[in-house]
Amino acid sequence: MSAEFKVLVTDKVSGGSLEALTSDDRFEVVQIDDSKDPSFAEALKTSHGLIVRSATKVKADMLDGAPQLRVIGRAGVGVDNIDLDAATARGVAVANAPAGNTVSTAELTMALIMSMVRKVAAADASVRKGEWARSSFKGGELRGRTLGLIGAGRIGGEVARRCRAFGMSVVAYDPYLTDDRASELGVERVELDDIFARADIVSPHVPLTDQTKGIIGKESIARLKKGSFVVNVSRGGVVDEAALAEALKSGHLAGAALDVYENEPLEADSPLRGAPNLILTPHLGASTAEAQELVASEIAATVRSALADGDLSAALNAPAVAGDVLRKLAPMLELGCDLGNLATVMAPGGIQSIDVRYAGASDEALKPLTAYVLMGVLKPVLGGDQVNFVSAGHLAGQRGIKVARTQLSQHSDYTEYVELDIKAERGPLRLAGALLGDAHPRIVLIDDYHVDIVPTGSLVILKNKDVPGVIGRVGTILGDHDINIAGYHQARLSKGGDALAAVSVDGVVDETVRAALLELPEVSAAVVVRLG
Repeated sequence: MSAEFKVLVTDKVSGGSLEALTSDDRFEVVQIDDSKDPSFAEALKTSHGLIVRSATKVKADMLDGAPQLRVIGRAGVGVDNIDLDAATARGVAVANAPAGNTVSTAELTMALIMSMVRKVAAADASVRKGEWARSSFKGGELRGRTLGLIGAGRIGGEVARRCRAFGMSVVAYDPYLTDDRASELGVERVELDDIFARADIVSPHVPLTDQTKGIIGKESIARLKKGSFVVNVSRGGVVDEAALAEALKSGHLAGAALDVYENEPLEADSPLRGAPNLILTPHLGASTAEAQELVASEIAATVRSALADGDLSAALNAPAVAGDVLRKLAPMLELGCDLGNLATVMAPGGIQSIDVRYAGASDEALKPLTAYVLMGVLKPVLGGDQVNFVSAGHLAGQRGIKVARTQLSQHSDYTEYVELDIKAERGPLRLAGALLGDAHPRIVLIDDYHVDIVPTGSLVILKNKDVPGVIGRVGTILGDHDINIAGYHQARLSKGGDALAAVSVDGVVDETVRAALLELPEVSAAVVVRLG
């Protein structure tokens, strides 16, 4: 009896880690270590599943030669070597193995922290040169110092536990870190500014997104105490490499350690190569035998579930509804994503629950609409590679966000209407959007304020007093920073009371501009979001 499913495995994935597949008679496992081997392309023609590491580049032309392929498994975290758009267009699910390298990466973080604080690498180099300069390598203890975590997910949480075992205190910034999770990890939840004000060692554990790019940069490094340390094993680009090198040369930072870089391999002319008190390693976070076995085992089980059971809950793509339905719902789904994005920046504290409430003509809209709302909520924090239509609900559950869906009766004012009822740690938030006609999205409600906002471009949302002159003063600040106003909408509950302003602008509104707006005595809150 022939096997029901054929899975092609390449990039020297250990066969011993594929038991979930090899022990199931329904699966035929074919291993070809080099994807450039002509036999690989031949085998791919009849394969239902493909498992790769980072060496194989799964692009559109490769997928064109795989008509029966239904799932691609990446034995690791990053999927930069897989064309997600091409896979999705061909109905091929893509999954990764995000948990297998958690301990490996956390332990490397600790190794680098210990090495830079105790100057191990420099001392080793000195002894090899025949020196015995003990006084030049006086280090410090971790005990009593403060670790500043930026991101307290799987890896950040493991680093926190290990640092506490060394007698350190840990402060953490993570928009989704709840009080319960912080208590479980034994960390103090703080704002991002507090990390740079209090930490002796800063360790980011975040994906590279627009929000995290350069999060450890010139200004934030300057706010660190003199003699502090920086370690990065997350993603290149999170740390401004030129600013880090300058801070090491000036002596403001006592040391740093990097395992990841903006461009890999590290360029020959990188300023990091000449920086003092800096440890550089070649992206070794997952480079342990145990991690490689775990990620292979994890992805084998995922591929098995996808093919045998139709379980795509771990997939990073692959829509669960028909493509023609998705295309018809596209304007509403995009509006849901924008509302979720807005919820992330406006929710008072970490989001605990979301009820997605829909009133409209489609019986199939609510489930995909909820997924798109969650995509908008999660992408700013977790990054675009990890969050998509299929994975959003799974990732929300991992973050402890409770999700509900409610089908409403027809709305009195709109034929297509969606409302988010959000519970956050420090209070509720209500947002709503609607379509005007078939394809013109609007944000129509923020808490109790009725608004009419086109969700596109940069949007500044202000809470302010409804008094004369506020609009002019806001406009002056934006003008002083060369920011053009595209639209200004203000709503109020009563004359002279509280008001909400939504200002659409051209370009980017940075933290300096937001801070200037908050200095206005009439303005009590200001958030910035980019939509569309």
